[in-house]
Amino acid sequence: MNETAFPWRVTDVRDLPGDSAFLLDNGRITILCDTGYAFTGARVAQNIRRVLGDRPLDYIFLTHSHYDHAAGSPYIRGAYPGVTVAAGAYAAGIFAKPTARAVMRDLDRKCAAAHGIFDYEDQIDALSADLALSDGDEIPGTGFCAVSLPGHTRCSFGFYDAENRFLISPETLGVLYGDNTYIPAYLVGYRMTLDAFARAKTFDIGTMLLPHRGLVDGIRAAEFLRCSEQAARDTADYFLGLMRQGLSDDAILARYTDAVYTDDVQKTYPPDAFRLNSSIMIALVRREVFSAADNR
Repeated sequence: MNETAFPWRVTDVRDLPGDSAFLLDNGRITILCDTGYAFTGARVAQNIRRVLGDRPLDYIFLTHSHYDHAAGSPYIRGAYPGVTVAAGAYAAGIFAKPTARAVMRDLDRKCAAAHGIFDYEDQIDALSADLALSDGDEIPGTGFCAVSLPGHTRCSFGFYDAENRFLISPETLGVLYGDNTYIPAYLVGYRMTLDAFARAKTFDIGTMLLPHRGLVDGIRAAEFLRCSEQAARDTADYFLGLMRQGLSDDAILARYTDAVYTDDVQKTYPPDAFRLNSSIMIALVRREVFSAADNR
């Protein structure tokens, strides 16, 4: 097989390190992968304009429904009215729920306040998807197909370009901090996440776009998948060992925080979000692994 140059230019258009918004451009089509917070949405749109100039933005791909990935999309749509927003059907349903939008609004405002931002236009009620994707759907004209990879959320999707061996990864497959700190993010299912890793490894992957990070830098995609999966398993084993010692979930959270919430992680992972997500992972392991083992 003849090797061809990787055609996608990937530009970090985030406004803050905790955002997740990356612009893909192959000279023919432009795609924004995730859109970041609502309170940074207008500035992300400005960053895109600086890169594209007068060129259009063709697609927004949303990997899942969390506010730090999806809430900025109405602001981007305002700047690029012709853009098509693509997300999993489950996520599209979440966006339509007033209660879900209210939760996103509350979380976004709290995060904005933590950054000293209190005055911004609230457009979260305009959040929607034009393409409600199912697993395996092809996104017209892009070369990407949608890949359901639940585990971080039930609505988590990746996007795979087979011709260029390129996977846009959701947080189900973990996040890389610094050079070699892999943090798992299973919030709805630990076993589900292991299944997602197994599926991801069936694809021929040469390059990955990682959430909150960008293109995997200086490390092969296969190594990322291997290390990130091992981190997911090791973290569950760590929790399980402490549970067998009789530690409470709060005590396990404190130990885990001391062990992994390093300077590299703190740069892009807000402390409230880290504690909340870690507590959810601990509860999942207690329910799916610890309690299941006791019942055997």
